[in-house]
Amino acid sequence: MSTTLEAMTAPPPPHWAAPRATGPVRATVRVPGSKSATNRALILAALANRPSTIDQALDARDTRLMIAALQALGVGIQVSETSEVGNTRVMVRPARLQGPAAIDVGLAGTVMRFVPAVASLATGDIHFDGDEGARLRPMAATIEALRSLGVSIDGSDHLPFTVHGKGRLHGGEITIDASASSQFVSALLLVGACFDTGLTIRHVGEPVPSQPHIEMTIAMLAEHGVAVEREDSTSWHVPAQPVLAVDRTIEPDLSNAAPFLAAALVTKGAVTIPDWPTSTTQAGDAMRDLLASMGATITHQSDSLTAAMSGEIHGIDADLHEVGELTPTLAALASLATSESRFRGIGHLRGHETDRLAALTHEINHLGGDVVETADGLHIRPSFLHAGRFATYHDHRMATAGAVIGLRVGGVEVEDINTTDKTLPGFARRWEAMVKGDANP
Repeated sequence: MSTTLEAMTAPPPPHWAAPRATGPVRATVRVPGSKSATNRALILAALANRPSTIDQALDARDTRLMIAALQALGVGIQVSETSEVGNTRVMVRPARLQGPAAIDVGLAGTVMRFVPAVASLATGDIHFDGDEGARLRPMAATIEALRSLGVSIDGSDHLPFTVHGKGRLHGGEITIDASASSQFVSALLLVGACFDTGLTIRHVGEPVPSQPHIEMTIAMLAEHGVAVEREDSTSWHVPAQPVLAVDRTIEPDLSNAAPFLAAALVTKGAVTIPDWPTSTTQAGDAMRDLLASMGATITHQSDSLTAAMSGEIHGIDADLHEVGELTPTLAALASLATSESRFRGIGHLRGHETDRLAALTHEINHLGGDVVETADGLHIRPSFLHAGRFATYHDHRMATAGAVIGLRVGGVEVEDINTTDKTLPGFARRWEAMVKGDANP
């Protein structure tokens, strides 16, 4: 990789002046690989039966933390130079998983929820900790599930904790409450085939949010020869079976494309994202219909997707339970719309990098907005926004939401813009280039 993790996470400037667009933004923006797919691919490659290669993998803080975690467990990983877009090529050589090891999860949900399940297959003591905010994120479902399978874990139901791995697990059937995050299900699905008797997972409680992420996990497992059986939408069975190695290419991160597409609506311009897949399990693909509902013209060709806008932004009433990660961008658009919006089904966002519902409410209202937090979402009415600071709470999607608002509202200063390095390094540079009209920022 071209830079070190320490360099990427150096203290950022106190604030970033979000550029205000003086005319329609017309740009083609290439976004790097999907973080969700990259981190799943890394785990599956580490558990596979032979070495493999991952092309167009995202090079960002979350993926570097995943690579470092797997390396700490003994997996051989070689990373190529990072491309201008932000992708890299990763060669993974599976090895016997073993400790002792100390895993830094940062603020990455995929690392803090997926890697403890992987560590249950290791021999030795594996200690987990992360950023201060990570200690507040829900972890009980993962920890309790592993304990019920016979894994010894010291600590509470939050970070920090230590997994005492014995090198193998018998498997069996477990019941969990994954209503706080689909990652609890994906974490167990990713390793279930490696248990002696496989694994059956049954969910009880409110519906699991962000189901597309579970579908992504199941689809990627299938590509590795692992069949997941489903009785219904709340149970999954993974028979014991080998994880076959696959050389794969990662799709662009469609959720990271969301703020760039939003720029077209805010400025009455047109933004094109190259390499938008024709079929995908990524939650970000829902932006096509959501932006169309807000007034955009969406054109999806075989090699790109374009959002164009000529009128005003319409408010919408939408259930975002399956695609909650898109909420910050949509909330930013709603704050600039001509009619009110209601976003429902997203109470689980209170347990993300920050409490996103409270954060969005406070920061948009701080700029003169009219946002009311509801039991499971947000109600946003049209208002006149003004200049001011937009705090990010170490949350990359809060940072990009502030940038979207700043396209129309002059004087918006986004705190800690470099928090976007979590999944999209160089965001500020790309954004500024897009606003200036540079080709392929």
